[in-house]
Amino acid sequence: MNHGEHTGLSRRIWQQTWPMTLGVLSLLGFNLVDSVFVARLGTEPLAAQSFTFPLVFLTIGIQVGMGIAIAALISRAIGAGQEERAGRLGVLVLTGGGAVMAALALLLWAVQDPAFALLGASDRLRDVIRPFWTVQLCASWVGAMAYFGYSLFRAHGNTRFPGTMMMVTSLVNLVLDPILIFGLGPVPALGLEGAAWASLAAFSSGGLITALALRGRGWLERDDVLLEVRESAGPFAAIAGPAMISQLMPPLAAMLATGLVARLGESAVAAWGLTSRLESFSIVLVLGMTMALPPWLGRCYGGGRWQEVERVMAAAARMVVFWQLGLGLMLAVLAAPLAALLVEDGAVREHLTVLIRFLPPSYGLLGVCMLVVSASNALGWPVRAMTISFLRLFACYLPLLSLGAWLGGLTGLAIGAALGNALAGAMAWLGYRRALAATREQQNL
Repeated sequence: MNHGEHTGLSRRIWQQTWPMTLGVLSLLGFNLVDSVFVARLGTEPLAAQSFTFPLVFLTIGIQVGMGIAIAALISRAIGAGQEERAGRLGVLVLTGGGAVMAALALLLWAVQDPAFALLGASDRLRDVIRPFWTVQLCASWVGAMAYFGYSLFRAHGNTRFPGTMMMVTSLVNLVLDPILIFGLGPVPALGLEGAAWASLAAFSSGGLITALALRGRGWLERDDVLLEVRESAGPFAAIAGPAMISQLMPPLAAMLATGLVARLGESAVAAWGLTSRLESFSIVLVLGMTMALPPWLGRCYGGGRWQEVERVMAAAARMVVFWQLGLGLMLAVLAAPLAALLVEDGAVREHLTVLIRFLPPSYGLLGVCMLVVSASNALGWPVRAMTISFLRLFACYLPLLSLGAWLGGLTGLAIGAALGNALAGAMAWLGYRRALAATREQQNL
């Protein structure tokens, strides 16, 4: 591929990626805004909200796993020229996905008392959680339906609409949060419950606009849907199941990592938490790319265009490595002043400086690993994607983080985590190259 072709391909990748990057950035701000406003209510409401996070992450993991399957199956059908089947799949995933998420919401509502008690919430906190949780589950279901609608647009190669809608819902939430939490004029103060109502209103606006945008596009085909259920239920489960498991692994690994860091003291835990938030924002380009590229790759899969897959993945990996390495080195150089800007406590600031110096430069290869996982789901390798996610966290990241902490305290932990990210990226790329070569060889037989 000559320089002109490489430049053109990189431009196309960027055009697909930047709307989703802005959308992901908006969603990160969505969650941050909620926590900032709830924190002003006091420690008890903030603790109550925090206890709901593990169950919220569960719903998000299942939602995202289903979204991955939606985008993969529909984009493959489009790539193979099966437009009517793509339309039937659109109806199937909206109705089936909505039913699954509704059943999950009802289950989480029914078991909320024992679930939150198991997580450690006191009787008093559970009384605070109960009205908030009821509305929050409704908001989660509406948000899931909106997300499935966004997945239809992504599957058809349109990333601008879902990226725009993510920003719109975040802005609606930003406006409504202070009004509903603290009250304004005739609107009464709803406290913690107001945060859930703001989320419900924001997701409802996104879902309504998405429903209107889907009208007249021909992406939903009702004929022979029951026949499509029999044909596609197996392939859908084969992608969605491993994808859901992959989405649930990071929260589990984060809990284990926090437990390891906790042995180094409270200031280390505080610094680790800040670093995790900084990581989410610093890899936002990677997160956008993992949402934007799979539908493109799925259409290539459906059309048997494996050379294009190879070119797209190579260009995307280069973009991720160069961007994240440059950003990571800049953060490493500015580690001390950045830590001083973020925290006042001396011990936390010292620990944070060490973590920023070592971790961000490793996010380039971490991004490559994340890119390979998302691509594997689109290219018909869902079990490989799940396996890479498992190996990244439980064979590379956590063992080296633990070994580093044992050998060198917080500095060793930071070095171990960085080496774990680098090893995971190299392992994932090598596995992708082998899988691609094997698939192309089978295609040529």
